[in-house]
Amino acid sequence: MTAEPVTLDLPAHRAPAATKSLRAGIAKQILRLATRQVPVDVVLPDGSLLNRRAGSPTAGRPGIVLHRPESLFRRLVENPKIGLGEAYTAGDWHAAEGTDLADALTPYAVRLSRLLPGWMLRLRRLVDQPIPADQHGAVEHTQENISAHYDLGNDMFAAFLDPSLSYSSALFDHARPVAGQDLEEAQLRKVDAALDMAGVGAGDELLEIGTGWGTLAIEAARRGARVTTVTLSVEQAALARERIEHAGYGDRVEVLVQDYRHVVGTYDAVASIEMIEAVGERYWPDYFAALSRLVRPGGAIALQAILMPHQRYLATRSSYGWIQKHIFPGGLIPSETVISEQATGVGLRVTRTDRFGADYAETLRRWRAAFLASWPQIRSEEFDEEFRRTWEFYLAYCEAGFRAGALDVAQIRLEADERDRP
Repeated sequence: MTAEPVTLDLPAHRAPAATKSLRAGIAKQILRLATRQVPVDVVLPDGSLLNRRAGSPTAGRPGIVLHRPESLFRRLVENPKIGLGEAYTAGDWHAAEGTDLADALTPYAVRLSRLLPGWMLRLRRLVDQPIPADQHGAVEHTQENISAHYDLGNDMFAAFLDPSLSYSSALFDHARPVAGQDLEEAQLRKVDAALDMAGVGAGDELLEIGTGWGTLAIEAARRGARVTTVTLSVEQAALARERIEHAGYGDRVEVLVQDYRHVVGTYDAVASIEMIEAVGERYWPDYFAALSRLVRPGGAIALQAILMPHQRYLATRSSYGWIQKHIFPGGLIPSETVISEQATGVGLRVTRTDRFGADYAETLRRWRAAFLASWPQIRSEEFDEEFRRTWEFYLAYCEAGFRAGALDVAQIRLEADERDRP
């Protein structure tokens, strides 16, 4: 292995000014190279285009405006996976007038694996940061990581979610135009699909891992099931209990602030909606072992999981990204392959997979529109302009990933294979 030049080993904040300038220049050239093949105009402060030698912005074409390009380049040097989002939060760049932020990001997401030459992508290990030790999913860190996102305040989430307070992908009816469909209706369709997948009916005992604000528990109780639901978010649990009582199912649903690893007993069915992403790769074996232990013979498990292609999962699994730093501490998205392998290892098997990634793109589009429209009510000393730009980028960034097919979401049915079960 060829040794890396000493100057490039220096942290950016400690490097000499000449080295910082050199790095910024390199980042500029890399960004120019990456953006030339993407149909998005990148406009410099003087009106010229970073990604074209001459000409002006093309009418009707998405555009990005760089206000402080040198600041953006420095951030990209320090960490390419984190710098772009932090530069947006800081106001170094924004979508051009008339361009939706997700429209500007989607063409990059479509070409994600082709933006740079292969030899350059292989060098990313030199700049990737490892995932911090407190974000690996250990019991002693999990509640703090979950609280960092979900305990931002029930009122903040209620400002942009639909009345069901569902914070996961909706499921639209594709037999009719999606644009005119009500988001709450689509969210309840998603919940019903998960309950149907797990076979939940009257008299069943259901375990839900990841309570949210109680919607799935309410709908399961409405079917006549008895529900135990666990969460690590104190604020979510409090409002979930209120909503469950108000719906008239307080005697059928128990909400516990508890780690899934500490749940005891067995259940006819288990449901877990977009919870696996918060578990942490190191503890996926514990998660699937718990699922296997907690479901009764003949029962079923319904998982709703965000997914990424397996090769991308392998390439990014150990590196620290913007979403992990600023939105979901400890989060990691699995692939279908990983879920199948983990399930098989504990005597479970995948018997059905229903994918609906395009529905998540639409869900995120609606959330972002509602978040921005509600910003005057959300804004406070705690939720400042930096918070607004962070969340605007987060929602648009994720929407672009689903629109491009770089991310997917699926409901997955797992069943116990008694022959192989530990």
